[in-house]
Parts: sequence; C-alpha cells; structure tokens
Amino acid sequence: MNNNILIIEDEENVLNVLKAYLEKAGYNVYGTTRGLKGIQLFKSNDFKLIILDLMLPDISGEEVCRIIRETSNIHIFMLTAKGSLDNKIDGLEIGADEYLVKPFSPRELTARINALFRRISYEDNESGLCYSDGNLIVDYEKRLVKLNEQEVPLTSNEFDILYALIINKGKVLSREQLIQKIGGIDFEGYDRTIDVHIKNIRKKIEEDTKKPKYIITVVKVGYKFGGDN
Repeated sequence: MNNNILIIEDEENVLNVLKAYLEKAGYNVYGTTRGLKGIQLFKSNDFKLIILDLMLPDISGEEVCRIIRETSNIHIFMLTAKGSLDNKIDGLEIGADEYLVKPFSPRELTARINALFRRISYEDNESGLCYSDGNLIVDYEKRLVKLNEQEVPLTSNEFDILYALIINKGKVLSREQLIQKIGGIDFEGYDRTIDVHIKNIRKKIEEDTKKPKYIITVVKVGYKFGGDN
C-alpha cells in the first residue's frame, strides 16, 4: 500500500522530529518548509496524507489547502497555533480532514496517522458498493462520487459521512454517531464539525442547499439520507 506522507511545516525542528517519528513507524516521508515547494511536491508524487502547517513563510497554509482541494481529496491534517473552535471550523470549511493545535505530541499524531492508514487499508480491501439514483453515483470501492456524470471532489471525511448516511438509509444518525463512524475514538470532533462537513457536502451535491434532496436534517436529532434508490 502507498504509505507516502508529505509534511509542509515552516519550523525545521518540528519538521525533522515529525519526519523521524513517522519514518520509524514505517512511512515514506517527504518534507519542506515552504508552501509553494509543497504544492510542487504534491503535484509530482503520489501521497496518501499531507500534514500542513498554516503559518508558512511564502504562502498561507489555507491557500495551499485550497489549491490542493481543487484537484484532490487527499487526507489533510492541519497544524496550527490557532486553537479556537472558530479557527477549527474555518480549517474544516476549506477542506481539512483534521485540525491539530500546537503544541502537540508527535506520538499522538503518529497514532492518529496509524489509525487513518488502518482505515485506508480496510477500505481498500472492502468489496465495492455503488449507490445510484440516476443523478448521484457513490462508488465505495473507488471512493468516487459523481453528480450528473461529473466527478465531485469530496474530502475523506465528507465521503465517509455521505457513505455512512447512504448505508444507513432510512435511519437518523446523530452527530455523535457520525463522528464515531468516520473516525472512532481517534477523532476529536465537535457537533459543529459534523455540521460543517454536512454543509460542504450539500454545496457539492445538492441542487438547492436550502431544500436538500439527499442529506436531510432531522431537527434536534441528526441527519438522514433522503435519496431514492
């Protein structure tokens, strides 16, 4: 399995520590202290995960994330000293899968990455399940979403939330249940982070986000999938 990781981190000592921990854990790690160089490395290599600092000397981490999200649904872990809930929500809205606040433990980050790669390995070996109502196609085996024959770029967490709702069609899933389904005990999520992911998914697959067809809000309970088979 591809175990390539790209670290974009402006503090060289932090970069070196993370690189050492992850290489010891068996990952193939590329690193740079510059955002533009990180984009160049991303375009010329096949990565499964990007660890992205927001405070970069040449271009903001937010801009790096936006550029990458234009073409890829690669897993992105954001690192930052900005620790408020609003900062976290902002990061998730532009496409981050996880948001870690400095200072953090390299051992904890490595554990999170191990959990992520276990999930990726499991998903790669799962038999495919395809949902289609004629307009929306969700292929679990390929982790592919198409709307009106056009591919829709979802982040990893967005895809997992959509898929969880589809396979539980007819059931209402609470925010806590969705957090467990997309990350389990390794995912430190708030109710609002699920709402942000739902908002992003709706922007990408709903014709009218104010009157959603696929992801239905059940007030004070959670969300359910409303698409027809």
